[in-house]
Amino acid sequence: MDDFLRLSASTARFTYGAPRAFAFGDEGRLLWFLRSAGPTDPFDSLWVLDTATGTESRLADPRELCPEPGELPAGERRLRERIRLLAAGIGSYALSGDGRSAVFPLYGRLYGVTADGTGRPEEIPAAGPALDPRPNSDGSRTAYVSDDILYVAPGGRVSPPDGARWGVAEFAAAEELGRARGHWWSPDGVTLLAARVDESALQRRYFADPAHPELPAEDFAYPEAGGPNAEVQLWVLGPDGTRTRLDWDAEAYPYVSDAGWDSSGEILLTVQDRLQQNVLLLSADPATGRTRELSRTTHPQWVDPLVPGTPARLPDGRMLTAADTPGGAARALAVDGTPITGDGIQVRRVAGIHEGRLLIEAGLRDPAEQQVLLLDPVTGEPAPVADGPGVHSVSASAGTLLLTSADSDGIRRTVRTPDGREFTPADLSQPLPYRVVPALERVTEHGVPTALVLPRDHVPGRRLPVLVDAYGGPGYQDISAEPRRWQAKQWWADQGFAVVTIDNRGTPYVSPAFTHAMYRGFSEVTLEDQVAALQALGARHADLDLGRVGVRGWSYGGYLSALAVLRRPDVFHAAAAGAAPTDFRHYDTAYTERYLGLPQEQRRSDDVYERDSLIPDAPKLTRPLLLTTGLADDNVHPSHTLRLSQALTDAGRPHQLLALPGMTHMSPGGTREKIMALELEFFRRELG
Repeated sequence: MDDFLRLSASTARFTYGAPRAFAFGDEGRLLWFLRSAGPTDPFDSLWVLDTATGTESRLADPRELCPEPGELPAGERRLRERIRLLAAGIGSYALSGDGRSAVFPLYGRLYGVTADGTGRPEEIPAAGPALDPRPNSDGSRTAYVSDDILYVAPGGRVSPPDGARWGVAEFAAAEELGRARGHWWSPDGVTLLAARVDESALQRRYFADPAHPELPAEDFAYPEAGGPNAEVQLWVLGPDGTRTRLDWDAEAYPYVSDAGWDSSGEILLTVQDRLQQNVLLLSADPATGRTRELSRTTHPQWVDPLVPGTPARLPDGRMLTAADTPGGAARALAVDGTPITGDGIQVRRVAGIHEGRLLIEAGLRDPAEQQVLLLDPVTGEPAPVADGPGVHSVSASAGTLLLTSADSDGIRRTVRTPDGREFTPADLSQPLPYRVVPALERVTEHGVPTALVLPRDHVPGRRLPVLVDAYGGPGYQDISAEPRRWQAKQWWADQGFAVVTIDNRGTPYVSPAFTHAMYRGFSEVTLEDQVAALQALGARHADLDLGRVGVRGWSYGGYLSALAVLRRPDVFHAAAAGAAPTDFRHYDTAYTERYLGLPQEQRRSDDVYERDSLIPDAPKLTRPLLLTTGLADDNVHPSHTLRLSQALTDAGRPHQLLALPGMTHMSPGGTREKIMALELEFFRRELG
């Protein structure tokens, strides 16, 4: 590997040493976070910043607590995959209700620590490898999961021995619905709300490590499109052993995308139908389990899941929901059903209440940027908090703000207190090697966002082979002012490519109508926009040699890459497809059915699953194709890539296959950079 790839690998793509996982506690006086000791240190410690003084204190160092950590328990390893967590050491923590103490798991052991700085973390006795610990309001008790059993310490087992998984989020919720937890303390710290997950109807998927044939295969329950989902129930577990099940129409609304206590006498939960066209906010009585509907959000295609913070009850009791403006021009907010924002604001997140107004993250200008605004909940009048160029985000508590701003000059974090003081949490990460200012353009009649990165030493008039480096799928925006994601693209450009990124229709943050254009079909819209945008850029930039076009990507980007050379070899001349879902009939329920519907309800003459599958296209391959898969990938199972490889082999179509034992979907530990080095050789050879 060259210097950049070695640096990227050793710094986890420039994330080691950067503070993360911020959470306010003690009415904004404390700001908790995780950070390692430097740019090549993977082991995150737990820190707290006192907003009264600006002083940072390290409360827990994983190397002192576990000098020989060993392997992560299987449950913790899978949870980290679901939330895309790369760091070692203390991966996550949870605060008590008062925010003055925290608990965290560490290689299966359980620890608690207070923010007063008077002592070391104390180990909390656990029944087995501890997962997802949660302290109660004053930190006196901790709920945790071990081997799918819910426990309380001090105390003991609180879930019944009925064969179900208790206190955890099922695969669909954690991977696709944004809910990675499965138990919640009541505000008084006495009663637990817990998820009961029955996966007995699901098929099992297996991983066997061919590099270690002496080891048994690992298996897990997987909800495949069109098949059964896990049955999810919510139960209130009282301190006296009483159990009350929350009652809603779980057959019609099987997905629980959010849950929690609004008060000791009320639970709020958000449920969705299987196709996610109807989202209900329900109020539940913890004493009886009875529920009533507070709000309903509907959409003929799907209710976009990308507006965290809604639906929710405002302090005055009114309901805050998200909805599309007429024609789908913007994602808006409504109070008691009355819209308070219009087409000029693309709402992305509701961060809470600040100074009596809604604190939101939204797009006002280019989709690559994001602003922080205060919004009057009555008039919808916006006031800027952070609205300069770049991507701005915010957290808030009791008048104290944490603002994060990212642009081509880097990432800056500022804590602002109500009395006007400012602090900056230390960032010990590796300085970014490149300052990248991509050329951003909106092209075609659809206004598709594009970005172009050229070699730093590019001389105008020198023709360059083109490398399309994109994701292209729903739920992820590739073109953003966040600077870390442009580092690898600049490296590719400096190898002699014009690097093009295209956020085709179906990707978020342009408009709901733009996103929903992918409904009931991935391949056609994705490929149509990629081709049209690429040709539009070629017409505008004479140095782009459209006679030499490569395409690379991972996950949905891998699907796009293989799709490109299989169906448009006249445009794309070589592809490197990593972790590609080659047949969505074998992908998960919540993601796939949201966009494509149920496989069993497809018309024979227009089966979108068949239309979007790459397997029937295998005999058409005429261009070089490099397929990569991790043999321990539990998101896009390696069978996706292996099925396509088998179909290509059966059709007599030469291709390359890179199957990596032990590698997951995240490709950590420098594996991604090693793959990039192999891809570089591939593209140099195939594109000249």
